[in-house]
This record gives sequence, structure tokens and C-alpha cells, in this order.
Amino acid sequence: MLNAERQPRFNVQPNLVNPNADESAQRLMSYLCDMYGTRILTGQQIGVVSTPELEILHEVTGKYPAVYGFDFMNYSPSRTERGAECFDTDIAIDWWQSGGIVTFCWHWNAPKDLIDLPPDRTWGSGFYTKATTFDVQKAMADEDSEDYKLLIRDIDAISIQLQRLQDAGVPVLWRPLHEASGGWFWWGAKGADPCIRLWKLMYERMTNRHKLNHLIWVWNGQHADWYPGDEYVDIIGEDIYPPDRNYESQLDRFQTALSYTAMNKIIALSENGPIPDPDLMLRDQALWAWNCTWYGTFVYDTVDGRRVYAEKYTELDQLIKFYHHPYSVTKDELPDLQNYPLRD
Repeated sequence: MLNAERQPRFNVQPNLVNPNADESAQRLMSYLCDMYGTRILTGQQIGVVSTPELEILHEVTGKYPAVYGFDFMNYSPSRTERGAECFDTDIAIDWWQSGGIVTFCWHWNAPKDLIDLPPDRTWGSGFYTKATTFDVQKAMADEDSEDYKLLIRDIDAISIQLQRLQDAGVPVLWRPLHEASGGWFWWGAKGADPCIRLWKLMYERMTNRHKLNHLIWVWNGQHADWYPGDEYVDIIGEDIYPPDRNYESQLDRFQTALSYTAMNKIIALSENGPIPDPDLMLRDQALWAWNCTWYGTFVYDTVDGRRVYAEKYTELDQLIKFYHHPYSVTKDELPDLQNYPLRD
């Protein structure tokens, strides 16, 4: 089954939406296109405060994931001005240099108007709609307004971190404005139109103003009405949190993601709770390009002061199966991506 000929929908050309994409991004995209429909890259999200997930996974499976997920959250200006610190950029550079693949999301703390009321509307939750009165529709409607200029300020702040990654030769699977259609994040709270315009603003500013040519743009809006257009999207991601120990392939969501565009785009499981069973993915041809298990209790519990693997979402035997399955790619199986051949 692993050697079966790929279906046409998995034949994706490595043509990035940024015509000036650098070689690092082109080489990574070439690899992703070569692998898509034949293997899944194992992935894990980093913890925001502590980062024991990878070592725990290695302890119980003997393997590290191929893809490591990071978050620019604590680089948001409305967090740094309140004392937040972040080292994800540094860790990501080390991860790439050690042979792994980097993906970044951004829990973008609202630029202003944080409600800051405990217990769940504090400034630390300022990316949630419930924790801010910042109005993205109002901001996007007036380019001369303070709110619009603050959006620009924040995009520029994250661009500094992305520039550091570009300078270090690190291509990034870049997944901003995620889960917008759910409405629980402020960038999706006012409907599709202002969010799509914000996506395009971010793309244009990062690509044309900041010349960030190492980005592979992963759109994760989760609804066709929120799709900004093929010319702004390299890869489509779906975030899926099924019930505990549900290892189904998530075929319905895979097919939904395919329906967002008439073009062949790579489809990734950009966040997950339980990990789908690779045999079921193969059976259903729900062949996600990579997965990225969320952090914290999705991976570990603290027992008697010691962090141990948590089986609440994915049982240990199932995790080991996934990391050792011939369909799965772990970090040790990745090629030299810095010199991966470019596809025509």
C-alpha cells in the first residue's frame, strides 16, 4: 500500500506564491511535494512556557518528530510591553540546524484594548475575542487610524523575528491568523472580510516591504468563505481535536480542505489532539502532509513532581505505532533539506 501510485490530487507542483521565494523555501517545498501522498511528517508543538514535549516523546518512542511547532505569541508588542519574554526564534534556529523542519503560528495578542480581568480575560489571553474589545473590522476600514497603524506595528515586530530566521537560513511553514472562522480569536471576530484583508495586508507587507522570502504560507481559516485566494496560499492546514483516543483518519475534514480551491494544494493536519492512525489514513487516502500534536497535557502529565507521558488523548502503544510506522517520517529520516534538490 505504501508503494501504490499517488492519486492525481496528491501531485502538487512546488510553485510558491511568492515569486521571489528563496532557495531554502524552494528546497523545503520541493521535499514536501515529493513526499505528499506517500508519507506523513510527524510533528509536535512547543509549550509556551516550558518545553518538555520533545524529550518526553524521545524517551517513550526513541524518536524525535520531523516538524517542530513554535509560536510568536510572546513576541506580540502588547505582551512584551508587559514583560513577556520569548525564545522560540532561537530554539527554532537550533532545530533547523540540527536537521528538523520549523513551523510557526502566532497567537497574536490584540494590539490594544485588552480587558485584563481575571480569571480568563487577562492580558495573557489577549488573543481571544473574550479578552479584548479591539475591533479588527474598524481597524481595517481606516488606514489612517491608530488601530490600523498598531496592526502594522505588530506585523513589523514579528517580521523582525522572521528576518532572524531568514538570516539563519531557516525556511518557515508560516501559519498566521489560524482558526479564524471559529470567531474565538479577535482576528476572526468580525467575519471573513476584515480577516481576509488582514491576511493580504500581512502577506504584502512581509513579502514586499520586509522581503521575507523564506516563508511558505500555510492558511488555516477552516472555512471556504475565509479563503483569501490561491495567490496568497501555499498550503492548507486543518486543526482537528476529536474525542480522546479517537484515531480516525479525519477523512471528512481532509475532503473539506480539498474543496477550498480547485488547485492541487498540500493539505496538512496543522494541529491535532489524538493522532490519527496511519493505517486508517492510508485506507481512506486522507494523506495529511504532516501533523502537529498540541502541547501540554496532550503529551505529558506531572506525577509526583515528574513529567511523564500522558495517555489521555493518544495511548502510548498508539503513539509508538505512529512514530515507528513505515508511513511516518521522524526527524532521523529527513534528508539534508539545506541541499535538497530543487524540482523543475
